[in-house]
Amino acid sequence: MLINVLEEPAASIPEDGGRTIQRNVAQVMNGLKEGWFSELSSLWPGISLSLQVNEVLHSEKSDYQDILVLQTKSHGRALILDGIIQCTESDEFAYQEMISFLPLCSHPSPKKVLIVGGGDGGVAREVAKHPDVESIVQVEIDSHVLDVSKKFLPFMGAGLTNPKLTLHVGDGFRFMAQHRHEFDVIITDSSDPVGPAVCLFQQSYFESMREALKPGGIVCSQAGTVWANIDIVAQTFQHCHQTFRKASFAYAAVPTYPTGQIGFVLGSLSPETNFKEPLRIFSETELDSFNMNYYSAEVHRAAFILPRFARKALDEIVSNVTDEANTGDR
Repeated sequence: MLINVLEEPAASIPEDGGRTIQRNVAQVMNGLKEGWFSELSSLWPGISLSLQVNEVLHSEKSDYQDILVLQTKSHGRALILDGIIQCTESDEFAYQEMISFLPLCSHPSPKKVLIVGGGDGGVAREVAKHPDVESIVQVEIDSHVLDVSKKFLPFMGAGLTNPKLTLHVGDGFRFMAQHRHEFDVIITDSSDPVGPAVCLFQQSYFESMREALKPGGIVCSQAGTVWANIDIVAQTFQHCHQTFRKASFAYAAVPTYPTGQIGFVLGSLSPETNFKEPLRIFSETELDSFNMNYYSAEVHRAAFILPRFARKALDEIVSNVTDEANTGDR
């Protein structure tokens, strides 16, 4: 029998700034039964990934979400938030490297970087590797995730102690409103659009990022999978395309994510940005020195080549937005 993740009615969760968001509260059954964890969510109906569990290392409920750390049989340690797999030790590098280096290598000089979310520390770990990055600011709303990652997930949590990093516990919206025109790159490492991450998939969030960027700045956000969430992908891409001069979508292969893929939306304030061609290309020697296991210039270029159904869905959004802009000009 599996450890089931059970969906319950939406609950109102207070967030910094007096706002509330609605989330589906996922509870994990205490009994391991035969030692399996199964991820179930209405975001990908009819699909479930199961991990065999050797030990539950940590379980708690913070003010924002349920936090679970598992020692799995074949994927090392795994972080679960609200019943959804955030990362496993065996494949987290694919996500962390891509969400970091796709935007960093698309910017001519990414000196100051903001990370919103990313409480496990993996993105901070990767961003700090880029030689042009001088300072990193990170804003994570849930301090418990930070503490848990440092203690139980040191292979990622080490990124939270990098000397380039300044860490803030708080609300990303509020922080960006107080730091306008300050960052070269903003990376949003969020969980899926439930719980405290719901607001990070809305139009107002992309507008907030735009105002926090320096001229020519670039953003990159997690955007779901085209195989199970094409509607979420399309909506998130539309928000990005309506907000920035240039927008694009890329993806990476991550076996323990739903459908084995995860997507990213990227936006730039510069109309000259070509996301499909990296500006900074590292040699194999440099990539080895960074301990890079997924990202390369070739992978960067390939990440933007989409299957036809996904390309057509996103091209339709671009066409519709262009038509609306042209109508407004008349």
